[in-house]
Amino acid sequence: MTAAETRTWSLNEPVRDDYLVFGRPQLLDAEIDEMMATLRSGWIGTGPKVARFQEAFRSYTGAGHAVAVSSCTAALHLAMIAIGIEPGDEVIVPSMTFAATANVVVHAGGRPVLADVRRDTMCLDPDDTARRITSRTRAIIPVHFAGRCCEMNALMELARHHDLKVIEDCAHAIETLDGERHAGTIGDIGAFSFYVTKNVVTGEGGMVTTANQQWAGRIRTLALHGMSADAWKRFSDQGFKQYEIVEAGFKYNLTDMQAALGIHQLARVEENLLRRRAIWARYDAAFADLPVFLPAPEQAGTRHARHLYTPLLDIERLRADRDEVQMALHRQRIGTGVHYRAVHLNPFYRDKYGYARGDLPAAEWISDRTLSLPMSPALSDQDVDDVIFATRRTLEHFAK
Repeated sequence: MTAAETRTWSLNEPVRDDYLVFGRPQLLDAEIDEMMATLRSGWIGTGPKVARFQEAFRSYTGAGHAVAVSSCTAALHLAMIAIGIEPGDEVIVPSMTFAATANVVVHAGGRPVLADVRRDTMCLDPDDTARRITSRTRAIIPVHFAGRCCEMNALMELARHHDLKVIEDCAHAIETLDGERHAGTIGDIGAFSFYVTKNVVTGEGGMVTTANQQWAGRIRTLALHGMSADAWKRFSDQGFKQYEIVEAGFKYNLTDMQAALGIHQLARVEENLLRRRAIWARYDAAFADLPVFLPAPEQAGTRHARHLYTPLLDIERLRADRDEVQMALHRQRIGTGVHYRAVHLNPFYRDKYGYARGDLPAAEWISDRTLSLPMSPALSDQDVDDVIFATRRTLEHFAK
């Protein structure tokens, strides 16, 4: 029995003095020193450290090319443009994802077609995907949800049969493997996130991976206003270089200040995965007898990135819904997340595309029950004790 489990408890009593922020990143001296060196260098925009981070990420994933950008959303948007999405084109997107996955299809002029997911894995259902393919379908965006690899063999077979492109949303999946294949290298293009809650953190940031040299070059150009190649070098110590605008691009570049964090975050990613696994195992053991559905086991032959720990509340066995449970944890100073409210239930997608509750039952079932608990290598053993204590006592209190 841990010290946390011997404490007395009240539903409205904080279990700790400070608030445990959900998704708090682990930032160590190596990142701080690199950031200071970047500031002292005077080169804080896109420059040599971005190039260093890109190459490290390309090597880590085994991708043919890696292009650093300002966010995973930017990566997905540029992927849509690179593969040629045009008005009227349809792109299949799982409804259980962050809205950005669907939003980028809209931004590119296409129509997002929302598909259902598997209840256990929360990943795109290949069977439902197949039912939604039409003559206008041009691509599929599987989301490796919480770090779990999608059923890529089935999805790639669908794509080959219908001549579709596959853009992997790897926002949760930096360490994810399917056999020897790294997430982001299985489909045509991968899009990664380095947001503050992710397994590699740059504050904001993203990366595009692809084996297609032409796409990589165009994405690199589009990400910095449509300037000609190596535009970031125009103010270097090699002397000013003229540039040309070859396409109407975007302001989607990553900076050296962000890359200064990413270089060392990436260097620790395998070590940190071990810590995430240890926390995950403690949660599984602590919550096994509660009215929750624990995350499904890791599939054989794959590696789970352990980005999000998302138990599903068995609300039929509780006297409270998910939001009430979440608020009770908040009062105890335990931060949590919701990943996610199904995209098709949001007003924009409901009203613009005619979706309604009942259209995608598995995504809706998850949407009503999902709760993300803190999962970060920055968590101390005492932090994990506090999460376990508060979660156990909250669910025991609300149990029927």
